[in-house]
Amino acid sequence: MSTERNEEPTPEEVRDRLRRRAIFLRELAEARELRRRVTPHRSRRARIHAVLRRRTFRLH
Repeated sequence: MSTERNEEPTPEEVRDRLRRRAIFLRELAEARELRRRVTPHRSRRARIHAVLRRRTFRLH
């Protein structure tokens, strides 16, 4: 009872998949930008935590 597809996707399927992926990535970038603008304290906090993590693993 295997559901594997051995045939290549049609050009229309490939085009549709790429279009949906582009839309998803565009919306994801918009959401990240909106989140960065709406809650700047989160991005500032994230930067501070990143710096602290880098300091933690710094070799002397």
